[in-house]
Amino acid sequence: MAASDRMVLGPLVGSIDQGTSSSRFLVFNAKTAELLSHHQVEIQQKFPKEGWVEQDPKEILKSVHECVERTCEKLQQLNIDITNIKAIGVSNQRETTVVWDKTTGEPLYNAIVWLDLRTQSTVERLLKRIPGKNKAYFKFRTGLPLSTYFSAVKLRWLLDNVEEIRQAVDDGRAMFGTIDSWLIWSLTGGKNGGVHCTDVTNASRTMLFNIHSLEWDPELCQFFDIPMEILPKVRSSSEIYGLMKSGALTGVPISGCLGDQSAALVGQMCFQDGQAKNTYGTGCFLLCNTGQKSVFSEHGLLTTIAYKLGRDKPVCYALEGSVAIAGAVVRWLRDNLGIVKTSQEVEKLAAEVGTSYGCYFVPAFSGLYAPYWEPSARGIICGLTQFTNKNHIAFAALEAVCFQTREILDAINKDCGIPLNQLQVDGGMTNNKVLMQLQSDILCIPVVKPSMPETTALGAAMAAGAAEGVGIWSLNPGDLTAVTCERFEPQINPEESEYRYARWKKAVLKSMGWETSEAPSNGDTSIFCSLPLGFFIMSSMIMLIGAKYVSVISIAGLRIESTED
Repeated sequence: MAASDRMVLGPLVGSIDQGTSSSRFLVFNAKTAELLSHHQVEIQQKFPKEGWVEQDPKEILKSVHECVERTCEKLQQLNIDITNIKAIGVSNQRETTVVWDKTTGEPLYNAIVWLDLRTQSTVERLLKRIPGKNKAYFKFRTGLPLSTYFSAVKLRWLLDNVEEIRQAVDDGRAMFGTIDSWLIWSLTGGKNGGVHCTDVTNASRTMLFNIHSLEWDPELCQFFDIPMEILPKVRSSSEIYGLMKSGALTGVPISGCLGDQSAALVGQMCFQDGQAKNTYGTGCFLLCNTGQKSVFSEHGLLTTIAYKLGRDKPVCYALEGSVAIAGAVVRWLRDNLGIVKTSQEVEKLAAEVGTSYGCYFVPAFSGLYAPYWEPSARGIICGLTQFTNKNHIAFAALEAVCFQTREILDAINKDCGIPLNQLQVDGGMTNNKVLMQLQSDILCIPVVKPSMPETTALGAAMAAGAAEGVGIWSLNPGDLTAVTCERFEPQINPEESEYRYARWKKAVLKSMGWETSEAPSNGDTSIFCSLPLGFFIMSSMIMLIGAKYVSVISIAGLRIESTED
């Protein structure tokens, strides 16, 4: 690239996109929203027990450092001056919970990932303290039901089960945060003066935050028995939090922070009431902007903070439908069943048959989220015949993502009263054209995909570039770059869509009630699991005495025989 071309680029903005499956760093042109370069590193997920999902916070941080450095190298190879990067935004997997030691900078336990189920017994114990065991008891304060999903119950579990964390809290050394807090604290200096903060969108996913006062709620902290001194300071989604303290971008301000789904809403430029987007990642998340009014759902949706783009700017809210398993089902077909070697092969398998032939897949690996909030559900594949093969299962897996989105969209239409006439989509799975066409067919409305699908990273970059003190990205509607899109129109009749959807709903009912908190934690299904411990010990002693008695008789018999011989 010639020097004259470099001059045209103008200011650039970097974006850290830390998701469940990978970390990425992307760099955008602040004037045109053009993506110039990026780098991605996959993140390992750990499953130490059934239903448990963990990640190493140090691996996450290392992956972010690697992505930043490699992207800067790529920019330099393109002859782009990295000193033009004027700000950095952060988007992150939400609800994933980290506790670390502020004196050493070391995590005190693995990060508990948002879809982890270990806290079901914690939820049930907390429910006993709520009148009528009402899961929605705190809904009008937090927008959320009491669920394994949110950070407060994960933090409660850590305090109850990890001695190192209890001790660190007692010693005043512990810090709590979601992934955004861990990254910002680490990148701005860590134990040497790192900034301990979060933004309103991430705070609203903890169950400790009042979404009206925009502050940590003392009564909620008391209910969960969470010490408030370990919580990060809550800031807006667009302001300078601190400066990068190491690496190629040392001195660049971190000035934007949004939970990944809010970032995608901003990146899709859904700034008007009633605009909605659906992101297809590890999970699936449909957000509908409700403006400065918080709308509370009667149909199983969450009320969440969409964004607050500046300290003095108003807060905007959204209705959200959360699906735990979307892209993760494709990863499961690849890694657990081994029916494909790459995620891209699933699209090819599904395209070859064009139907599931009556096979339905409910991927409730982590229970069912919206609109059911049913942790007892487990994944099922039903409607199998001898004719069913891996192609049909692949098709059913993609169709399951679409059916789950249909359930969310139906709920949003009922709550808002004005049906959406099209759905804006983004995320890695939108590269799958079979999935996008299926989605349009099942919703019976057009699906609109931007030509640049990196809307989550773009939203964080927009927030960072627009921050006071940076001011290189205008968020005025007239200044925003028009987005070119690909449209998918429905190709089947509504009657067929309704028939398939009804069969899916039947399968969902069959997936419920599989798991209870009383089940053996180690999965041991032997008969002895059902025996009382005392009975087991007593019977073992009787068997031992009996064995010795038989042994004595046998020896005596042998002696008699030898005497007779």
